Amino acid sequence: MNLLRKNWYDLGAFFSAIVCVYVFINHHRLTTYQLLMWLSLVSLFLHQLEEYRIVGTFPGMINCVMFKSKSPDRYPLNTNNSCFINVVLGWTTYFLAAIFAERVVWLGIATMLVSLGNTIAHTIIFNIKGKTFYNAGLATSWLLFVPCLYYFVTILHNNNLATYTDYAIGFTLGLILNILVLKLITWTANEHTAYVFYNRNLLPKDRK
Repeated sequence: MNLLRKNWYDLGAFFSAIVCVYVFINHHRLTTYQLLMWLSLVSLFLHQLEEYRIVGTFPGMINCVMFKSKSPDRYPLNTNNSCFINVVLGWTTYFLAAIFAERVVWLGIATMLVSLGNTIAHTIIFNIKGKTFYNAGLATSWLLFVPCLYYFVTILHNNNLATYTDYAIGFTLGLILNILVLKLITWTANEHTAYVFYNRNLLPKDRK
């Protein structure tokens, strides 16, 4: 279980490949909206991969820059709560938005607001706080999240897919999810936890 806590994003990369194969094989049977929702799930997997593996310093940045932690390898973000937030909360909502597609447009709206929240955080908040021009997750925010957001709005508008109820539920749920991501970090924080990140997940200045 601890291996999963520390390497769930590698599993996400594997799932992203499976989803891409599924989309390639079935693209002629999927609606444009369904295609986008599956690719949105892939964008989440790859975004997390940039944060935790390819660059990998997102945990250390969050703990050091955002929370001024003296224990950036475990507090307040640790391998346990990051796994829960990203896998249970993130994967589940994006996956369900793809599975149910047009039947739950409000969930698609909610996930897009999470992608938007990530893009704003990585582009503005994290860079201002950290006095940087780049942080782990910024590249995929703009290369993947932003195009998905653009085509999502375009598809909704051109096909009139969303009702006022969809917008009301979607915007409310999206706001709740964005807030919940932040709250779960602090609610589940434990400075003495054994669920610590790899040294490579820390900022260079904090590595031992």
